[in-house]
Amino acid sequence: MRVLICPDKFAGTLSAPAVADAIAEGWSVPDDVLVRRPLADGGPGFVEVLATALDGRRIPVATVDPLGRPVRGEIFTTGTIAYVESAQACGLHLLDTAERDPKVTTSYGLGLLLTAAVESGAAEVVVGLGGSAVNDAGAGMLAALGAGPVDVSGNALPYGAAPLITAAGLAGEPRLRQVSLVAATDVDNPLTGLHGASNVFGPQKGASREDVLRLDAALEHFAGVLEKAFGRTGLREEPGGGAAGGLGAALIALGGRVTSGINLVTHLIGLDAELDAADLVITGEGSFDHQSLRGKVVAGIAAGARDRGLPCVVLAGRNETGHREAAAAGVTETHTLVEHFGSVETALAEPARGLRELAARLASQWSRP
Repeated sequence: MRVLICPDKFAGTLSAPAVADAIAEGWSVPDDVLVRRPLADGGPGFVEVLATALDGRRIPVATVDPLGRPVRGEIFTTGTIAYVESAQACGLHLLDTAERDPKVTTSYGLGLLLTAAVESGAAEVVVGLGGSAVNDAGAGMLAALGAGPVDVSGNALPYGAAPLITAAGLAGEPRLRQVSLVAATDVDNPLTGLHGASNVFGPQKGASREDVLRLDAALEHFAGVLEKAFGRTGLREEPGGGAAGGLGAALIALGGRVTSGINLVTHLIGLDAELDAADLVITGEGSFDHQSLRGKVVAGIAAGARDRGLPCVVLAGRNETGHREAAAAGVTETHTLVEHFGSVETALAEPARGLRELAARLASQWSRP
């Protein structure tokens, strides 16, 4: 039996490659062929997944987190393309719960990563977007590139989204050496409005209802500044502009295009051919919920399995979807660590062991004798 193992990360506990390894280690039928293809949709793990699957060079980069503290990041280059992961510098996982405040968090660290990608000599830079703690529409990123927002007196604004309400222009031209930019995301939210970055994603980043209104107004204003600076129109409504706290809009303003993160990754690692050859597909993520079925890794894999008539099993930390909803998306079965252990605490503490044990059970149920 040929088993395709293609999970996303379990956020906060295991990377996608570590999840795939745990499932493979637990599979208890030695004659079965196990194919590991860990995945990412642009969020945390984007660079690691690509670097694991492709030939290229991983370049370490010193950068900063959303509060300006030093962190280590990296870019991955292959041919003339460089891949950058915004979550390495802007990720929500870099902050404790008490530190989350999208009024002040900054994307400056992403600008440092992007600068390293440009200086590597790449002709195209693909920026994976997702899992961010910022809501500054790329203002910090632009500052690192030499084009930060300024007030009417020409003074640089403080970092964060809240000060953008007073933005009057940009300090200069971004130092990009005419590279082509691509925003890899599976979020189609616009920058502003009811379905925009602040309203939809602000609360999980620490924003109160009052904060959300203030942040949306700041991004509404800053969008006008970006449109004027880069000769764009309609930036507030662009699909994907709200990705990663408005980083999508900033990349679009810089002439970038938006592409599906999961489609990009699956194409690069040749997943369609692996799906064609598989007998069983196993995917998963930490929290299997309603967002999972809207363009995330699990949704893409389940749809591909369904189109080929393949069974698709989801392993997750927890499950918040309905059976009918999951089945319609192509999911055959769902198993969770919380159900397996009977405890959220144990599921978080020992995810690898739980995945090995669930995989052993699946092998006994699915593998041919």
